[in-house]
Amino acid sequence: MLQCVNITKTFHTSAGPRQVLKGINLKVARGEKLGILGQNGAGKSTMLRIIGGVDFATSGHIEKDMSVSWPLAFTGAFQGSLSGLDNLRFICRIYEKDYDETRAFVDDFAELGSQLLEPVKTYSSGMRARLGFALSLVIDFDCYLIDEVIMVGDARFAEKCNREMFEKKADRGMIIVSHNMGFVKETCTRCCLLKDGKMIECPSVEEGIDMYHRF
Repeated sequence: MLQCVNITKTFHTSAGPRQVLKGINLKVARGEKLGILGQNGAGKSTMLRIIGGVDFATSGHIEKDMSVSWPLAFTGAFQGSLSGLDNLRFICRIYEKDYDETRAFVDDFAELGSQLLEPVKTYSSGMRARLGFALSLVIDFDCYLIDEVIMVGDARFAEKCNREMFEKKADRGMIIVSHNMGFVKETCTRCCLLKDGKMIECPSVEEGIDMYHRF
């Protein structure tokens, strides 16, 4: 179970404090596929970053007894001066993964070739996303955080991402942020709407999509 307890998040802007999340309470069970809907700027990505430990709440806390990924394809933690392989080696040490096996998977999946030997700061945004996606998948999490860009690159690579995430890891929990309502309807078993800083639990995925369109 993953539980968000009274999560608030306030950003300090030139116009003054802006509270994006206002006392969010949320529970996600093992294996559950939760879709979080909301307009641009509603705070969906902020919520995912807090759950994934990339950002911190202003108040409230996260309780969990299962492992949770960082947002899929997140690249903000890369050390730009290090090569892709050096960043991979660092991740392997943190998560106690075998480097050779992990490198073989990332090399095959990301399809970056010799570019893995170059500093990450020289990568295009697409290359960074491919590396981030591969590293996200090679770690065996109980719950994956999926923020908007699920598949990157051409159609063939997108199909590979889809197969790895939604077929091989179909038994894992997922928290999904997307504006693609067809994808949400097909993938999610439950739905919430984030509006005016509050999380609204929807009776069904279909009703959540209807509410999203109305708002």
